[in-house]
Amino acid sequence: MQGRSNVAFWECARGGPFELTYNRLVEAPFEGLGLSFNQSRKPFLTAGKLNEIGVWYREMFRHFFHILLWLTAILGLFTSPATAEPVHDAPSRLRVLTYNLLHDGGWSGFFESGTHLEERLEMTIQELRRLQPDIIALQEASESRKHGNVPQRIAEALGYQMVFAPATERIFGLSLIDKLITATIGFKEGSAILSRYPIATSEVYDLPRCQRRLDPRILLRAEITAPDGPVQIFSAHTAKGDDCQLQRVGELFREHQGTGRAILMGDLNTGEQSPVLLGWQKTPGLIDVFRAANPGVSGGTVWQNIYVDWPTTDRRVDFIYVLDESTGSSPVVHSSTLAFDQPGRLPNGDAIWPSDHRGVIAEIEFLPLDRPRISRLPNPSTR
Repeated sequence: MQGRSNVAFWECARGGPFELTYNRLVEAPFEGLGLSFNQSRKPFLTAGKLNEIGVWYREMFRHFFHILLWLTAILGLFTSPATAEPVHDAPSRLRVLTYNLLHDGGWSGFFESGTHLEERLEMTIQELRRLQPDIIALQEASESRKHGNVPQRIAEALGYQMVFAPATERIFGLSLIDKLITATIGFKEGSAILSRYPIATSEVYDLPRCQRRLDPRILLRAEITAPDGPVQIFSAHTAKGDDCQLQRVGELFREHQGTGRAILMGDLNTGEQSPVLLGWQKTPGLIDVFRAANPGVSGGTVWQNIYVDWPTTDRRVDFIYVLDESTGSSPVVHSSTLAFDQPGRLPNGDAIWPSDHRGVIAEIEFLPLDRPRISRLPNPSTR
């Protein structure tokens, strides 16, 4: 055959090594059947010859298939056993944050109070984008005629789901009258929970008013559908010096004892040496996440003068708690730090802090519900 290429490959089929080129790949079956090609004559193909050609090609591909199977099996023998083991899902870690926003005042529906809420709100959104929390508990979340629904604005900016429960709609406990009051002044505030994961359900609990009869306070609960199972999230904002509210918050939170999957966050308006908070931590009890992660660190969260350049916080009243199950089902704290701890600048160059509170952020590990727990939080009472 003239014009045949000199490029050759080794192949094991029908008689051993032979020169394989494009022309031979086409011509070999015909030559094996007594046919040949040249420039002046084309083969005369009968139905029988065509059938034999088909059989030859089927045999050739069958041999190739068997060779590939053997190569796959041989390579499998040399594969590391570690790479062949199934990969289990990593433990689920939740990054949670609590933060008192500092609303603009009860009359902000009519006029600005000078707290620069819009500028502070923009600072808050930018910092939340940087921190990337999975779940956020907000206090002093407000809705007003001038600024709109603040927690909703934050949720939309982050692409999160949100539930908002205004406490000011419960002043007298008469729904129609309370809503008429808040509509008249154009302002309401309360607690909110934001989540990157779906919010399945939510519930609002009225807290007792042992000190101030016209200062309604609530506890907001939301069930979050985390990747490895539901987690109960609580956002609280109790009145200063009202221990009966703290006691009620503890009772409601303890109702989820045994699940190992509940987190309480909020501005409790009392220090960590409060008899009620110390009572919470009796074993088995509630674990102060920041203190468990930072023994000996003051961690002051209030009160920040929002108009000065320097920090002024010296007390810790903002907390994150998890339930200590005293079993292998307790969650594990990996870290907890303060957030919103730097001032920003107004257009005129003056300092402005995001709030009069610091935020508290923590990374907490919840193992999947169908896997045994392998570690647990340290007991704060031993510190």
